[in-house]
Amino acid sequence: MTPSTHFTAGTTPDAPRSDLPGLLDSLAADLRRIGYTVDGVAELLGAAAHGALSRDQLVPALISTEKARSGEGTTGALAAVVRFWLLAEPQTGATLDAALPGIRTAGLLELGLVEPSEGGLIRAKVDLRPYGWDGTPGEDSDGRGGAELWVASDLAAHQQPGVLRRDHVLGIGQASTTLVQVTARRHVARALDLGTGCGIQTFHLLHHADHVTATDISARALAFTRFNLLLNAGGLHLDPLDLEARVSLRQGSLLDPVAGEEFELVVSNPPFVITPRSSGEAAADQFTYRDGGLPGDDIVAGLVRDLPSVLTPGGTAQLLGNWEIPAGAEWAERPQGWAGPDADVWFIQREQVSPEQYAETWLQDASSVRDRLLYQDSYAAYLNDFAARDVDAIGFGMIWLRRPAGGSPVLRRFEEITYPIEQPVGPYLGAAVERADWLAAHELAATHLLVAEDVTEERHQRPGAEHPGVILLRQGAGLRRTNLLSTELAGFVSACDGDLSVSQIIGALEALLGGGEGWDSRAFDAGLRAEVANLVRDGFLLPA
Repeated sequence: MTPSTHFTAGTTPDAPRSDLPGLLDSLAADLRRIGYTVDGVAELLGAAAHGALSRDQLVPALISTEKARSGEGTTGALAAVVRFWLLAEPQTGATLDAALPGIRTAGLLELGLVEPSEGGLIRAKVDLRPYGWDGTPGEDSDGRGGAELWVASDLAAHQQPGVLRRDHVLGIGQASTTLVQVTARRHVARALDLGTGCGIQTFHLLHHADHVTATDISARALAFTRFNLLLNAGGLHLDPLDLEARVSLRQGSLLDPVAGEEFELVVSNPPFVITPRSSGEAAADQFTYRDGGLPGDDIVAGLVRDLPSVLTPGGTAQLLGNWEIPAGAEWAERPQGWAGPDADVWFIQREQVSPEQYAETWLQDASSVRDRLLYQDSYAAYLNDFAARDVDAIGFGMIWLRRPAGGSPVLRRFEEITYPIEQPVGPYLGAAVERADWLAAHELAATHLLVAEDVTEERHQRPGAEHPGVILLRQGAGLRRTNLLSTELAGFVSACDGDLSVSQIIGALEALLGGGEGWDSRAFDAGLRAEVANLVRDGFLLPA
């Protein structure tokens, strides 16, 4: 186990300095002045080049900024900064001084953000890019609205040659933004960002949590997080002279840094990547941002088992993860064994890939393809590792956990949803849990129901047929589910205008459809009531 420590260092080797508040203020003012924001960069590049940049393709942006960098005023300054930090193009010191006159090249050097390069040029040591979001009622319950920030991280694979360093600090990636989108936001007193990386989840948590604890095993990751927090102190409503009042940075492994503490909300994009283990392997051999150092999917299994122990009664945890699927098994079999009987749990598998696809994805991620022998050896190691456990596929998805506030758990759900869903989906997930709680606490028979606003019905029938052969109920929002309806369930839904109770509608349908030989009134009532409960649980029908 790695001992946990409070991280307060302003200087860490090979990471930006966060102990120079005057320079941080100057940098923020310069970036704000030239419009180095998400919208500002998008407008400068144009839709096509900006879209290519989001796919890590730099050439269109290089072309679009070539002319703009010679422009006057803030346009030329913004183009120079975009080329320098987003496109990793070295610049002259004079160009940087003109674009960022408050901090200048000397200040950037002192902060550890840049370094001298060949030919008297200056090159970026880190990626520093704009990041932000619009305010939403669910997230901004404290009235602080959205945010415009800047995020520093290590240069990505497309910005530098060679294989990534083992203690690489990941920037804004697909997994981190996915977790942002799936997190159900509500005001909480204490939140935990487990495995903070460069701090993306912490930034969002600070908009609806009084205090955030951010942990990571990597000192470099925490140094980047501290830098980002203080660079964006104004946008995150932090006092730079008293950071601990709202944020506690802790260094340590998994839950070690918070042993004995409890939180109302935990979010985690853990180092869940399944990685072959080797004898004599040292921690320095592992990519700390993605590899937790355990065999197979043990790190996700352990977190699913242990996270409820750091939750307050009613507290929730949301995380991303991978899980192995043995040959001949259903994908949910192993995850079902991880969840304890005293916790609410909801797994949604979003993707399933073969061992070969999995190996290719993560070898590409670390740029291992640039070293042919390393790539071949690592690819073989992945396949041999999966074969040793008879793994036929690997699943990826999102996990929701809760420590019940009282009584027994009400939610234990394992489902696969691979089609596109609404984003952000966090508000929908929170509402779905509330509906599960409502069903556990109320008698459905006396309830009056309404069809949700986003629900539509489709009927399909053969040409000339008297009745439809297929009736579908579709959601236009949230998880965008589709439900195949029986004739009686379709009749029930069509009557849900709030006037009649569930039992009254079922009674009317029984009078219309039943009464024949062998009719089982009790089975009809129980079966239809169960189907109605599922429609309420999934948000097709709502209490009036």
